Amino acid sequence: MSAVARVVEQVRELPTPQGPGRAHVCRPARSRGTVVLGHGAGGGMRSLDLTVAREVLVGAGWTVVLVEQPWLVAGRRVAGRPPTLDAAWVPMVSALMSGRGRLPSPLVVGGRSAGARVACRTAAELRADAGLLLSFPLHLPGQAGRPDRLRDAELALAPDPTWLVQGTRDPFGTPEELAPYVPDWAELLEVEGAHSFPKGARPALVEALTRIAGMLPG
Repeated sequence: MSAVARVVEQVRELPTPQGPGRAHVCRPARSRGTVVLGHGAGGGMRSLDLTVAREVLVGAGWTVVLVEQPWLVAGRRVAGRPPTLDAAWVPMVSALMSGRGRLPSPLVVGGRSAGARVACRTAAELRADAGLLLSFPLHLPGQAGRPDRLRDAELALAPDPTWLVQGTRDPFGTPEELAPYVPDWAELLEVEGAHSFPKGARPALVEALTRIAGMLPG
């Protein structure tokens, strides 16, 4: 029987200062460690890149957790400000990695878009061992060439090592735009597509994430 066939799936409700959040846990019988991923500002729990990341990483023997922020659990349509996202994320990840029922180390933090930003900002506090950033939003659409509007300072907080998967036509920052700001300890992988990957990007995402799975510290 394969490792994927023996995966245990669980939904855990976790308290935060912003209200309850949810952790969607997929845990293989023998886990190499834990990858915790956050969603974007539009929700997007079923986005293709998060879906493929979970499939590939669980298949490679990692416990994968998709964290649902309290604003989404509460049914709101608009995400809170960055400090509120961080304030919810940190206790949820901490609870998953400590106490009775804690998930296995090492800890890889990441997510897509706004979730990737949260992971970078909180990586040091959580003592993350690595990062996985999907569609990192370097800037808002139409603000390319505006150094005062870049999120490069957040990208610089990514843990060592980190991997980024970026669409070639992402209006929030193409791989070419991102490249000058990628830390020395991080690797940038390009996948054809925009900020939200189309169904046709699945094979390329599988290839990129399979490569990353083989390099994660576990």
